[in-house]
Amino acid sequence: MTVAQKPVRAAGCVLWRRARSADGLEIALVHRPKYNDWSHPKGKLKRGEDAAAGALRETLEETGMTCDLGPELPTVRYPVNGRPKEVRYWAAEATGGSFYPNAEVDRMLWLPPADARRVLTQGWDRELVDALLDALDATRGAS
Repeated sequence: MTVAQKPVRAAGCVLWRRARSADGLEIALVHRPKYNDWSHPKGKLKRGEDAAAGALRETLEETGMTCDLGPELPTVRYPVNGRPKEVRYWAAEATGGSFYPNAEVDRMLWLPPADARRVLTQGWDRELVDALLDALDATRGAS
């Protein structure tokens, strides 16, 4: 009999900013040299850390950007080294800051949604772009 492992808890943001492009917004993607992938900023939660606070902390650490959290987006679940991982995401509008390469993230791009979908490495990250656009449309419709 196998005992179900507790998932690794993580959080992140689908970080966006207003742009003059046809889409009206751009999405931030980060490149992690350790995995050679493009993703949304995210990371493991510290012991006792609230997921929303962790999403803000990880986004600041990986992108240098401060942001305002918007609606929560779908939680992503996938295995890492045979252990389940659960990442809670929020839509987050960038409010300031500057990116500087670091050991964890060496590059950051701001891209229109269609380009972001093409660059993202994982399918679940591409689905989060659609979830962000749906959430922003719902927010605009409510105002």
